[in-house]
Amino acid sequence: MGETAVFWLRVSLGLYSLGLAHALLTVIRQRQKLFRLALAAFSVAAVFHLVSLVEEGLARGRFPVANLHQSASLIGFLITALFLSLYWKYKYESLAVFLFPLVFVFTLVASLGHPVEAWRSPALRSWWLYVHVALALLGYAALIVTFVAAVMYLIQERELKSKRPRAFYYRLPPLGALDDLAYKTMAAGFALVTLALIAGSVWAFVEWGTRWVVDGKIALAFVTWAVYLLMIFTRWTIGWRGRKAAYFAIVGFACAALSWLAGRGAHSVLLP
Repeated sequence: MGETAVFWLRVSLGLYSLGLAHALLTVIRQRQKLFRLALAAFSVAAVFHLVSLVEEGLARGRFPVANLHQSASLIGFLITALFLSLYWKYKYESLAVFLFPLVFVFTLVASLGHPVEAWRSPALRSWWLYVHVALALLGYAALIVTFVAAVMYLIQERELKSKRPRAFYYRLPPLGALDDLAYKTMAAGFALVTLALIAGSVWAFVEWGTRWVVDGKIALAFVTWAVYLLMIFTRWTIGWRGRKAAYFAIVGFACAALSWLAGRGAHSVLLP
């Protein structure tokens, strides 16, 4: 990717980060925050993103989809353009919770397709890894609580429907409290895992160069993140609660567990 195209792409990434911040705050606080600022930033970012794509196409003399990073950039821009079109016509603010993080991640992947020599120092590599592991541990801890709350919800619901609940049923928290606990811990876990994914992506880029994105462990981490993003979106827009949300939380935790186990090799420099 040409130097000018990379510059404008990273400017776009910085502006898209305001959309990510809006989405995370919305998920955690369960109400829209910073939407007008994030929307303005997204609109400006879309212009810079388009400039990056045009610059890259002109520099290469072809349509800029020759590799995974260029394809990610194009997909991120198309999602942005689609969201802005839908918003200006239908005012679908709720879509921002799902699409803002998605655009940020696609653009992040695209922006890490070009070397940054200043990031190559051993100290900086270690710093990114420590931050990634710390955030991932906190995020997975929250998601474990989500998983436990989801399992307890299903047990509680089953006992309630049996008409003759066993003694331990009366020791379980109410269904509403379990559902609320599952959402709050999932929201916190999602925010922490998102930040861990960003730090881990930067570390992998510094450590392995541009080939980091095709690593199976990292691909699984992105899939896990996408599953939780979908869970958040369905809860926020469709109102999925109760049993559906509990089953979804269990599936998400299974993906998170696989992602963590797959990444043990990379984390082994810090963990036994």
